[in-house]
Amino acid sequence: MLFRVRSWIKYFMHISQMMDSKPVMFPALFLVWLTFVNGSPASLEVGKLTKATNVSWSSYNFKTILSWGPKPVNYTYTVEFSRAGKDKQRNPHCIRSTETECDLTNELDVKGVYSAEVLSESLHGTSDYVEPPFTRSKKFCPYNDTLIGRPEFNFKGNKKIVLIIHDPITALHKDGRSLNIRDVFKKNLKYKIAYNEAGSTGKKMLIVDESKAEFNDLNKDQSYCFSVAAYIPSRKGDNRVGEWSLPKCSPQVQNTVFEEYGLAVIGGAAFIILAFVIGVIVLIVVCCKRVRRRTLPAKETIV
Repeated sequence: MLFRVRSWIKYFMHISQMMDSKPVMFPALFLVWLTFVNGSPASLEVGKLTKATNVSWSSYNFKTILSWGPKPVNYTYTVEFSRAGKDKQRNPHCIRSTETECDLTNELDVKGVYSAEVLSESLHGTSDYVEPPFTRSKKFCPYNDTLIGRPEFNFKGNKKIVLIIHDPITALHKDGRSLNIRDVFKKNLKYKIAYNEAGSTGKKMLIVDESKAEFNDLNKDQSYCFSVAAYIPSRKGDNRVGEWSLPKCSPQVQNTVFEEYGLAVIGGAAFIILAFVIGVIVLIVVCCKRVRRRTLPAKETIV
């Protein structure tokens, strides 16, 4: 009721400024009193509108959507958003709309802190003197609140395991190209790597500053499974870690004979084999000579 009175008082002050005439005073005051008792048509129509509920932000790799409910019937929604300390703005696609979401990806500065209001408006419009019902969202900052998606990675190298991590692509663009999360977070971006021997449940954790990780102390004859997630230390709570990648296992390294046994062992084995062959040859030669010696006297006796 007080809202109706304030609305008509604003209307009355506006009329008074346009018409500086005393005869207008009594009818205007009577109109205010009548509104206080029965309500104005505009305020009565506004009173029938449903306020938006569950107004919330959802952001994935800086693709930012404001959503709410319920689906409007015989009325529309308008979204107003503002950066802290700045004037309210509107997205032209989210004015008098029957949708229950608004894409604000390209409207927000990455490090800005924003709040939004979802206004319920009549299909016939609203009066400047009657404030439509609205619901305000919580504060949101893309840099601190967007969820970082799972990164992809692959293996490189034969002698040791090397992980090459591919920075996820964001919904942001600059100079005609898509930005990845390294372009946005720069040195503030790190990666968490969880790994374990294939078939083992015990996991180890490693944090790296770059999009590359080398593992020099792992067993060469074992396969290891890895999972990777973006890590932003400047954030708070659960927002520090992005989505974990699906686990991927390294191929088991197949060592060559030289790597498996070493040159000393192979050389020793070759020497033993060679000595054995020489020994066999010598033995065959000796046996042949003895057989010849025995056969010669036998031939002389027969003669």
